[in-house]
Amino acid sequence: MSNANGRLVWNHSTHISGLIPVLERLTRIDGIQTITPGVIGRVKGHSPKMQLRISVPIRGGFKLIARQGKTVQEVFILTTLSQDELVTAVTNVLK
Repeated sequence: MSNANGRLVWNHSTHISGLIPVLERLTRIDGIQTITPGVIGRVKGHSPKMQLRISVPIRGGFKLIARQGKTVQEVFILTTLSQDELVTAVTNVLK
């Protein structure tokens, strides 16, 4: 890790409870440039703990899906990390 932190974009007024601290920890990882939380939705299933999983690659990074309770939110991450490296980083910040 270095001092060059990534950037967390605040473009929505609402976020999943507990998501912002997780994303702030992710911005401290080398190779992560920009994190942008996206659309919030509701799902039928229930996820008691915060989950972040990689959904699809996008140009310059990946789209993640954050879930907690019955709420889901898209998170876009621009990064130079590979998918495996990003999975490891997400796993570490969720611990």
